[in-house]
Amino acid sequence: MSTLITVLKGGGRYDATWVERLARGVRRHAPAFTRILCLTDGPLAVAGVERVPLRHDWPAWWAKMEAFRPGLSDGTTVLCDLDTVFTGPADALAEPGLAAMEDYFHKGRLSSALMRWEGDELAGLYARFAAEPERWMTAGSCGPVPNAVHGDQVVIDHLLRRDAVRPRFFQAIAPGLLDFYDPRRDAHGPVVVFIGASKPDTARGAVHAAWTAPA
Repeated sequence: MSTLITVLKGGGRYDATWVERLARGVRRHAPAFTRILCLTDGPLAVAGVERVPLRHDWPAWWAKMEAFRPGLSDGTTVLCDLDTVFTGPADALAEPGLAAMEDYFHKGRLSSALMRWEGDELAGLYARFAAEPERWMTAGSCGPVPNAVHGDQVVIDHLLRRDAVRPRFFQAIAPGLLDFYDPRRDAHGPVVVFIGASKPDTARGAVHAAWTAPA
């Protein structure tokens, strides 16, 4: 069983529409995922998506640390950001094995936009963060890092490196699977990742059409 997890923290740009559109893309282009879970602090009624309440009031992107909670999935699990668009066959994401997206700006470092693990393999990330959330949310807690913004992926990368755990990068495992949105071209995919200010709701052409396509 393969499970895709996404996180919707209230009070920001995203709402249930983003969950619905991500789920549509997954069902259309990555049917190997047999479950879709959304961790959220608000109401959610999206067909085919299981709502799982957030346990903590961790702000913004820090809520993603709850995706590593033990017991959420007993098989292959993929954490996927809400601003991801599926435009073509993407079952390769659901294949087993520890993996992560390589950060677009910092080569050799992971991005939490897409991560994959098995069962409770990464439950230690949640446990350590939950034990001292204020510490880990404080800039500088991970020592010198290249990232200009201190966020969840900085902490994840730091803790995994400390344990000598190095996920393989999707870009190496499945070349051509991930694509970074570029408004200067129309064709993208099959898994479109957004960086910087660009988001699916402001995208153009084929990517926006794929994001808004009805079920």
